[in-house]
Amino acid sequence: MRILIMGGTRFIGVYLTQLLVEQGHEVVLFNRGNRPLPVDNVSQITGDRTDPNQLKEKLTNENFDVIFDNNGRELTDTQPLAEIFQNGLEHFVYMSSAGVYLKSDTLPHIEGDALDPKSRHKGKHHTESFLVENDFPFTSIRPTYIYGPQNYNDLEAWFFDRITRNRPLPIPGNGLHITQLGHVKDLAKAMTKIIGNSTAIKQIYNVSGSRYVTFDGLARACAVAAGKSPDDIQIVHYDPKKFDFGKRKAFPLRMQHFFASVDKAMSQLNWHPDYDLISGLKDSFQNDYLASQRDQKEIDFSIDEEILQGMG
Repeated sequence: MRILIMGGTRFIGVYLTQLLVEQGHEVVLFNRGNRPLPVDNVSQITGDRTDPNQLKEKLTNENFDVIFDNNGRELTDTQPLAEIFQNGLEHFVYMSSAGVYLKSDTLPHIEGDALDPKSRHKGKHHTESFLVENDFPFTSIRPTYIYGPQNYNDLEAWFFDRITRNRPLPIPGNGLHITQLGHVKDLAKAMTKIIGNSTAIKQIYNVSGSRYVTFDGLARACAVAAGKSPDDIQIVHYDPKKFDFGKRKAFPLRMQHFFASVDKAMSQLNWHPDYDLISGLKDSFQNDYLASQRDQKEIDFSIDEEILQGMG
């Protein structure tokens, strides 16, 4: 198949591109051209996707079987792209987020759950609604937290920064909030399972790890991945309401229970995660955190110090 990936040179797109090329597809990336191509044997079209005129100019005369829209955040990002390819496309795969779900007393989230109209990811829900209303051959993916090598969000690295330096880990609340991480390579594999699968048309799938973990449990898992005993780390619980961090981020996870069932994806896509949490974190620690020498870099722990001093 001839496949267009919007983005393709950061995190998810890197692994997706690698897998699709390995599977023999013809892959074309559309991006600004600021980063090196992730593999050989791919083509690139450079442009700014936020400019509809550029999209039309660069893509109108192109033909694709499948499009992966990995970086559309708002409807205005995706609508011009969808309109260009409204005819003749076999599959449009949209990267949404489990962050669209409304907080609920009943968990895990499943694909039919109520959505939060005030979510910071509401643009993704608007895009999904547009694709449904326009009878588009789409599939939408809703990951929870994505981790793994090349993660540009400080998620697992937040824990590794403190563990490798023998610093306390300030965790909000009582540490028992339950969350869920999914390895980026597992996500990419699920994405490749969508194409050519007629069952996936007009479906939404949660994609993440199959197990859930508490905040404290994640800290201990990161310790194990970093080669330390979970008993050797010092976890400090604090009440975030007693601090004013402004727009600064004190902790990388939502202070709430946040996890989703991946049963539908496993069943309909014939997919399963290859990584459990420990093996995935080890992959990230060895092949990204240590490989980039982040353990040697100077890290700003000023918020940690504010928390620790405020508890004194």
